Amino acid sequence: MISPTAKTALNKLLNNQRMSVQELELIVRLQLEGTDKKALNLIAETARKRTLEVFSNKIYIRGLLEFTNYCKQNCYYCGLRRDNKEVHRYRLTKNEILNAAAENYKLGFRTFVLQGGEDPYYTPLRIAEIIKGLKQNHPDCAVTLSVGELSNSDYLLLFKAGADRFLLRHETADEDHYKTLHPPTQTLENRIHCLKTLTKIGYQAGAGFMVGSPNQTPTTLAKDLYFLQNLNPAMVGIGPFIPQHDSPFKDFTPGTVDQTVYLLSIIRLLLPKTLLPATTALATMDPKNGRKRGILAGANVVMPNISPPKNRHNYALYDNKLISHKESSKGLEELQLEFNSIGYEYVIARGDYPSYKIE
Repeated sequence: MISPTAKTALNKLLNNQRMSVQELELIVRLQLEGTDKKALNLIAETARKRTLEVFSNKIYIRGLLEFTNYCKQNCYYCGLRRDNKEVHRYRLTKNEILNAAAENYKLGFRTFVLQGGEDPYYTPLRIAEIIKGLKQNHPDCAVTLSVGELSNSDYLLLFKAGADRFLLRHETADEDHYKTLHPPTQTLENRIHCLKTLTKIGYQAGAGFMVGSPNQTPTTLAKDLYFLQNLNPAMVGIGPFIPQHDSPFKDFTPGTVDQTVYLLSIIRLLLPKTLLPATTALATMDPKNGRKRGILAGANVVMPNISPPKNRHNYALYDNKLISHKESSKGLEELQLEFNSIGYEYVIARGDYPSYKIE
C-alpha cells in the first residue's frame, strides 16, 4: 500500500493536475520502491489511454540525419565531446543531406531531423542554406534541428530559414547536478534561456534528460519533471544513460529500461499533447522490446536513422548504439509490423504538436 500523501499525488497525476516537486518525487519513488504494482500499472494504463485519446494509435516517424559528429563542447557523458581523440570525425555535405532526404521522402518521411554536435564549421548560415534546400525540395515536410546552444539571433535566423522544431535536451533541471555532467563553460542558466528563446521565437521546442545519469537522484528527477510541467514543451526526449568507453563516465552504471519507460508514462500524463519519442537509446538497451515498451508507455514518435550507413557507427554518443536494419529507413516495413503487433501503426505525416498552426 502506498502512503496517503503518495496516493494524493497519484490522483493528481492521473487527473492532469499541477504537481509540486515533492509530489513528483513521491511518484518517482513508487517505481524505485516497487511496493505497489497496482499503482505502477495504473500509471502505465492511464498514460496509454491518454496517448490514444490525443493521437489515436498513430506513430509519427522522423528521418534522423546525423550530419556532423564534430563538437566544440566537452560534456562528460558524450562520446562526441571535443577532447575525445579516438572518434573518427565526419561531416556530411549539403548534397549528401539533401540526397538522403530526397531518397527517404519517397519512402514516406515527412519530417527530417538534422542532429549534430556544436560544430564551428556548420555555422548558422550554412545550416540555414541546408534548411532552405530541404524546404524547397519538400515544402510539405517539417525540419527539426538538434544542434545545441546558439545565440538568440542565430535561432531566429534558422527559424526564418524554415526550421519548424528544435530539440535541446536540458539534461537536468538541478544546477548542482548539471555541474557534475558538464564543464564550467556550460551552465544550466544558459540552457534554460535557450529553451525559452526557442519557444518565444515560435519553434515547436523540445527539452529532455538522460535517465540514470551519474549523480541523478529521485529529487533531481522530480525537478526535471517539474521543469517540464512548467515549460510545457512541444517535444520531450528522454532515454537511458549509456556509458561511452572514451568518456569520463565510461565506468558508471547505465540507466534502466524500466525506469525510462515509467518516466515516459509520467511525462505523458503531465503533458498529454507532447511529442514523445521511443528513443534509439531505449531500443539499444532492449533491442527486442524497448521500442514497443516505450510506445505502450505513452511514446508516439520513432526516429529511424537515414544517415549514410558508412557514417552511422561514428556518431558514437554512447556505446553499442543500435544501427541495425530496423533502425534504418530500409526497415520501415519491419517497423510497421512491430507497431501492428501492439495495435499501432506509423503514418505518413509531419506529425506536428496538436495545437501548432502551420503558417
